[in-house]
Parts: sequence; structure tokens; C-alpha cells
Amino acid sequence: QVHLVESGGGLVQAGGSLRLSCAASRNIFSINVMGWYRQAPGKEREMVARITSGGSTNYADSVKGRFTISRDNAKKIYLQMNSLKPEDTAVYYCNAVSIITYWGQGTQVTVSS
Repeated sequence: QVHLVESGGGLVQAGGSLRLSCAASRNIFSINVMGWYRQAPGKEREMVARITSGGSTNYADSVKGRFTISRDNAKKIYLQMNSLKPEDTAVYYCNAVSIITYWGQGTQVTVSS
């Protein structure tokens, strides 16, 4: 059963922009935090940005000032990525924390130099 549906990945040139979306299914209740993580080849998965149910946000230092996480409602979030760099290339995963933690399938973001 799919709990988190991601969209918006793709190929972009350095300096370009992409917007990722993630929607949580109705059967996930009481989400405390939603966010984005990424994993590049040969590297560990890392947090990119998170937003709490109260609207507080935090970002990885590497994306501050370039990426913005936002929320439509309690179950849909976006990641606006500007000034993309080749080192942003990774599979981006949506994450939702309620009673348990949910992960999306991942969406590929490739930034060419």
C-alpha cells in the first residue's frame, strides 16, 4: 500500500530549479513532521529539510538559502529547489513521522554541470 506519493524529480542544468511534491495518503493520521531526505550514490541518506505540524522548519546547511520546504495542509508538502548544483544530484525521499515513520519510493534529481 502506497502511503507517500512523490513527484517532480528530473534532469536540470546547474543553476536551474525543480519543485518536488509529496502527498500522504488518508490512512496516515496525526503526522508530526514531514520532510525530504536524499541519498547520493555511495553516500548515506541525509536530511534535506523538514517541517513540523506547527510550521517550524529546518534545513541542512548545504541547502540553506536555496531550498524552501512548504506545506499545503497537514498531508502535502513541497520542496522548491533553486540554484541547483551537481552535488544536489540524488534520489530524494519524502518522509512522514506519525506513530510510525513512512518513506516514499523516491524521486531522482539529476543536476548536470
